[in-house]
Amino acid sequence: MTIKVVRGNPTPEELAAALAVVRARAAAAATPPPGAPASRDSWSDPSRIASHRLPQPGPAAWGRTYWPG
Repeated sequence: MTIKVVRGNPTPEELAAALAVVRARAAAAATPPPGAPASRDSWSDPSRIASHRLPQPGPAAWGRTYWPG
């Protein structure tokens, strides 16, 4: 990221303060707000466990839709 001073002659302290504000806002935008659901990893996705083919009809077919085997 490049910051360019277009007008004026800021002191090093003013530039440091402005950069601190920009970095803090960027960090706040990158983190999810409190209470937001966390993103799930693909390994915990239930669709990965489920079989891609439909089970044969029968009394236990509903159980085999989630736990193949």
